[in-house]
Amino acid sequence: MLSEKEVLHLLEETQAVLHGHFLLTSGLHSPMYVEKFNVLQHPEYTERLCKEIAARYADANIELVVGPTTGGILLAHETGKALGTRAIFTERENGKMTLKRGFQIPEGCRVLVVEDIVTTGGSVKEVMEVVREHGGNVIGVGLLVDRSGGKVDFGVRTEALLHLDVPTFKPDDCPLCHDGVELTKRGSTGKNNPVKK
Repeated sequence: MLSEKEVLHLLEETQAVLHGHFLLTSGLHSPMYVEKFNVLQHPEYTERLCKEIAARYADANIELVVGPTTGGILLAHETGKALGTRAIFTERENGKMTLKRGFQIPEGCRVLVVEDIVTTGGSVKEVMEVVREHGGNVIGVGLLVDRSGGKVDFGVRTEALLHLDVPTFKPDDCPLCHDGVELTKRGSTGKNNPVKK
């Protein structure tokens, strides 16, 4: 079983968890940034992380794994492979999460919902709603990173490989700004090759 320390090390090694001074999409500043695709671009690491999610639900008789586009597709595929189940994904159509491409969820099917990073949990809740609308039974949620600080509750068993409480600040209140620390360009740490093979 992978410990949270091991998961964090893997994410830092691949620069999926970056430390610095970041301007977030929300306009807030943070000393930490999570770029999931820095780890998901490595199939061997994605497989290893998804095997861990699968192992935590090995006794739950999961019949289908569902994830939202885009990162959730990779996680659903690898988790489904590890569990020996089908894996499908939801995507947005006119702003609404939906099932397309002929995907079916049999009535009463035992479903595991997977997602890469959760902050508010909105996307996961939408996926759960789609699964239930199609007759599926959501047994659990598997997450790569829960950065909500423990605030999200999906009402079902939830397993996160890593819990992060990521501090954010308004620019006027940012201690890094007060200390004169320049903003970090996302994905740039000055290392040429972060992953050692």
